[in-house]
Amino acid sequence: MSFKINISEKTGKTFKIETEAENLIGKTLKEKILGKDISSDFNGYEFEITGLSDKSGFTAHEDVEGIGLKRILLTYGKAMRKRPRKEGKKKHSTPRPKGLRLRKTVRGKTISPEIVQINLKVLKEGSKKLSEIFPDQNKSKEEPEKKPANQTKEEPEKEKVETSAKETSQKEIQESSEKKKKDEIKGKEKSSPKE
Repeated sequence: MSFKINISEKTGKTFKIETEAENLIGKTLKEKILGKDISSDFNGYEFEITGLSDKSGFTAHEDVEGIGLKRILLTYGKAMRKRPRKEGKKKHSTPRPKGLRLRKTVRGKTISPEIVQINLKVLKEGSKKLSEIFPDQNKSKEEPEKKPANQTKEEPEKEKVETSAKETSQKEIQESSEKKKKDEIKGKEKSSPKE
C-alpha cells in the first residue's frame, strides 16, 4: 500500500513523493507527524496533515470520525467549493448563493489503506532542505518554462508559412475560376453574332 504525498513549503513550492509509510495508518487530519515516520531523508522535519483523499476522490473531513464514508450537510469550505453544475439549458445566476447547504459524501479523518493522497505542510525544517532531497523536481520545474519559450517563437513562423500557402492557393483557385467565367462569356459573345 503506497501513498502519494504532497509536501508544501512556506514558499509555495510542493514536492511529491510516493512511499509505503505504514506508520501513517491511524494518524488523523490536522495531526502533527515526524519526518522520520515517512522516510529517513526527512530526519528533523515536522509536518502537519492538511488533507487526505481516497482512490475515488472523496476528501477527508475533520468533523467525521473513523475511516468510513459519510454523507454530511456542508456549507462552503472544504469538500464544497460551489454549488454543483446544473444539467439543462438554464444557468445558475450565482455559483455560490448565500446560505446554501448541500449534503455531500466525505471520508473520515483517519488515515486507512483506502487513502491514496496525503497533503502535508512543513512546520519544522530538518538539516537538509527539501530542494536538496528532491533535486529532480527542481530541474523538472525549471526546464518546462524554458522549452515553451523556444517553441512559441518557432510555432508562429510555421503558422505564418501555412496560412500564406493557404492564401496563395485560394487566390489561384479564384483567379482560375474568374478566367473560366471570362472565357465562357467571350465564347458566348463570339457565337451570338454568327447566329
